[in-house]
Amino acid sequence: MKIELKKATLSDAEELYNIQVKAFMPLLEKYQDFDTNPANEDIKRVISRINHQNGGFYKILYDDKLIGAIRVLWKDGTTRFSISPMFILPAYQGKGIAQKTIKLVEEMYPHATTWELRTILEEERNCYLYEKMGYVKTGETKPLNERTTLVSYNKVS
Repeated sequence: MKIELKKATLSDAEELYNIQVKAFMPLLEKYQDFDTNPANEDIKRVISRINHQNGGFYKILYDDKLIGAIRVLWKDGTTRFSISPMFILPAYQGKGIAQKTIKLVEEMYPHATTWELRTILEEERNCYLYEKMGYVKTGETKPLNERTTLVSYNKVS
């Protein structure tokens, strides 16, 4: 299994958008979080992520096949970084790809002292992954609706 991260370009926008919708659609159907779920965004949001000056939007390649993406954001003059979003096609989930992707991203930014991310509290597999990677719940939560809550994590280097 060869996992690579490559910077996304505008020519990748449509394909990344389609993968994002496929990756997040099961969560949208399950939790009905129409205002926040990335499956409900339009392609302009993907283009914005690609063009963002304080971030990197990376394609996740599995054996040279595009299967997802991860975005890293930072604030100017700080060593605080965040991951939002990360998505992988459903057929490739549960294979250790997300874990390897996070590790690769953290290695790309060795000067980061704090990593932050948010995920759905009710998605135990996601929470387990992040905790296994050294992320700790901050105690900050945000209800999205009666079905789901976002939970914040961070990791201090």
